[in-house]
Amino acid sequence: MRKVIGIGETILDIIFKNDQPIGAVPGGSTFNGVISLGRTGLPTALISETGDDRVGRRVISFLEENHVDASSVSVYPESKSPISLAFLNEHNDAEYIFYKDHPHDRLEMIYPDIQPDDIVMYGSFYAINPVIREQMAAFLTFAHERGAILYYDVNYRSSHRHELMKVKPNILENFELATVVRGSKEDFEVMFDMQDAEKVYRSEISFYCKNFIYTQGSEPLEVRGVGGQSLQYPVEQTSTVSTIGAGDNFNAGFVYGLVKYGITREMLETGISKEQWDHLVSEAQQFAANVCQSINNSVDESFAEQKKLELETSLKEMENANE
Repeated sequence: MRKVIGIGETILDIIFKNDQPIGAVPGGSTFNGVISLGRTGLPTALISETGDDRVGRRVISFLEENHVDASSVSVYPESKSPISLAFLNEHNDAEYIFYKDHPHDRLEMIYPDIQPDDIVMYGSFYAINPVIREQMAAFLTFAHERGAILYYDVNYRSSHRHELMKVKPNILENFELATVVRGSKEDFEVMFDMQDAEKVYRSEISFYCKNFIYTQGSEPLEVRGVGGQSLQYPVEQTSTVSTIGAGDNFNAGFVYGLVKYGITREMLETGISKEQWDHLVSEAQQFAANVCQSINNSVDESFAEQKKLELETSLKEMENANE
């Protein structure tokens, strides 16, 4: 079966409602997605780093409990593991405060095996951080050359607005290596001072990457694809407990869909059909909706079990069709 390799930070999210802590869960933008994928039975690994402390040990055990290969997570003895405080507002959207031991960002990377059409997920500031850019760029280039699909979630927060000039070359390089780029309305407002999906795609994305997903919260999401494809999908309105991890699990659902529906890098590069986009976006939205129903950062076990059965059935059908 095809593999998914995530690369990103690990963090312990301490969640507050009405200024009182209501939970603490291991997280990180790519981390949340790979946990969900591990639960669905997809072979999944994470490249990351953590401290040799109670939080770091919990992060690694959490990965292993959820069937994610943690052998590429570097543990630094003299470093504290990062934590974040997430304060939920009346709409259950989160405002974050991050605490991180930055001097020890160095990412001594252990490459997992990568085969054609395996999928690499990357994004957020971790994917453009100047401190580890050399290692990040080398790994992404390696994965690209090995024939992997690279899925890039921009996820550029306003707290990094002042660093944009310094990291923009890294963002553009990530666009160029990507097979699919996803970003939110907020990302592109911060980065390019633009709010229109078509304008963002034409002026900033399409030169580097033809497959683009533009999300805008509860408003319809926009897709742009090879050959001038332009699609729009409504977002179902549901009651939420917490929106933490919604975007991360949108990514996970999309990646799950790539495997479930047998979509390869070559297909993405030459152009997939509207029906195939429909399937991928549907999976992405199902994963995102599920994670909003709890304070956890990843999909719940019963949902994952259902997706595991769907995946097994789909792969079996594809196998039979190819015989």
